[in-house]
Amino acid sequence: MQDLYHVSFSTVDENSSSSTDIFWGSEELNEVKKVHFSGAEDHRVYGGVDTFYSNFEFSPDHPPGYLISTNQEKYHQQQSYHDYGHFDDNLQFDMVSPSLQFDAQYATRVPLCGTTEDKPHSAIPLASLEILKNYGKGFKRFSNEGKSLQPVVDSVATDEFGFRKLSTEDIMRIAGTRFIQSSSSESEPLTLLETHPYGVSFSGFSDEEKEDVALAESLLACAEKVGDQQFERASKLLSHCESLSSKTGSPVKRIVHYFAEALLHRIDRETGRGSSKDLHKGHSFDPEVAAKELNPAIVAFYEELPFCQISVFTAVQAIIEDVAEAKKIHVIDLEIRKGGHWAILMQALASRHQCPVELLKITAIESGTTRHMVEDTGKRLKDFAQGLNIPFSFNIVMVPDLLDLREDLFEIDPEEAIAVYSQFALRAKIQQSDQLEIIMRVIRSLNPNVMVVAEIEANHNSTSFVNRFIEALFFFSAFFDCLEACMKRDEKNRMIIESLYLSHGIKNIVATEGAERKTRNVKIDVWRAFFSRFGMVEKELSTLSLYQADLVSKRFPCGSSCTFDKNGQCLLVGWKGTPINSVSVWKFI
Repeated sequence: MQDLYHVSFSTVDENSSSSTDIFWGSEELNEVKKVHFSGAEDHRVYGGVDTFYSNFEFSPDHPPGYLISTNQEKYHQQQSYHDYGHFDDNLQFDMVSPSLQFDAQYATRVPLCGTTEDKPHSAIPLASLEILKNYGKGFKRFSNEGKSLQPVVDSVATDEFGFRKLSTEDIMRIAGTRFIQSSSSESEPLTLLETHPYGVSFSGFSDEEKEDVALAESLLACAEKVGDQQFERASKLLSHCESLSSKTGSPVKRIVHYFAEALLHRIDRETGRGSSKDLHKGHSFDPEVAAKELNPAIVAFYEELPFCQISVFTAVQAIIEDVAEAKKIHVIDLEIRKGGHWAILMQALASRHQCPVELLKITAIESGTTRHMVEDTGKRLKDFAQGLNIPFSFNIVMVPDLLDLREDLFEIDPEEAIAVYSQFALRAKIQQSDQLEIIMRVIRSLNPNVMVVAEIEANHNSTSFVNRFIEALFFFSAFFDCLEACMKRDEKNRMIIESLYLSHGIKNIVATEGAERKTRNVKIDVWRAFFSRFGMVEKELSTLSLYQADLVSKRFPCGSSCTFDKNGQCLLVGWKGTPINSVSVWKFI
């Protein structure tokens, strides 16, 4: 089966600020009426969670200016999906990313991945070469008029002295280009490779950048050998990578360290020298569970990296607009965690004087044995609501297994407006497609006014190991680059985030297969097709929602490197052009 999609995957270079020149006419912003949403000091009883979001302004009125045009069909491509990753029994999609658009002088129309009939022992699958090419095909940024996306051939940043400064993903692109050059066959003329915007030489690079490019190229070569089951040769390359990488060096050296570690685990497992128990030996760490606790590393992650806060403010703004005329509001949260995001909603509702809220009801869906954590969250939310004089109730739908979820477990008032919120909740259910099916069927039966979904915008579910490796490498490269910009290199919390949370994801994506591979992020195109099965139609994010995203990004010192794009009606939040999160709004028909 093949599915064709029109996909917009434009990116923005790091010199294009995500501030006013992207979405709005900057000279008009001074007229925007803003309401400060910091809670009063006596409302800080919420245990610190509200501090994630309280230092921002929430604009209740439509600001002047204009939004970027969503009419970008000339940048869209139809992509043919061959290498299917399993989403569920009835719906299969290829998990290989759509190609990055590029200037016409570099444009070549190529399939993104080979069929299942690809030769198993070729030097490297053609599909993987194409993915590397796609990641080297430049950026797009918003024009000065803010109405269209323009190709950018050279988007390399410069430092304060005017010297070229490469991002972590730039390094990976250059390494990929050089790797393609070394792997090219006679049937693929080198002239196509030489059109890479960064070129293939080291001219003008610093010594550290040269070392990083060479190291990344060695990592790609190692992944090729592992994918081709040439484990002895791969092990030699791994030794080289391990000797030159570290947990405390440049972002490239750090990411090579963790990917090399994951490749070593994969080799050990495939050669019988290791098992799943060895993979997790000394690491009974579950990032999903750990993220529900407010440990210092998680607090630092939320406070210093912009992605989560941008996604939350954009999503909450969408909910506020959909329940603007409702006096009874029922929010169903699929993964509530500490619930700090609902402090934003409460603050917004408290300022709604023309249509005061008679009741705000929040229902948390939970499975397993975490009821006490959810109850604590409910108590803190209740205290916060009381401080704002908002009538409030908190319910928990607790089931031993999500397969037991039913419509009659929810307390539904026919007069209430229902909004469903899913923040990074569905991605964890991709492997359990039956659970995902039940969740969506129950949600549909509740007939909500709106469903807002925030997800990881990444492609980590390809059935091809090498394809999956390359996709993960570029995604985490952008993430490590962000950590380098937003947090000090010697900061303890940054080291914890990388060595525990991110390395766990890298290892799971690279070293495991089958049921053990739980990190299976997919992109919005896959979710869009899946949601369509349940009669869901995507709604356009409002101008104000997009403004909130831009407003939040500007509050971070590193916010100018945050980039925004549209895929259909969905907002993509990225770092220097690489998508990290997606936010989409849906209604049921």
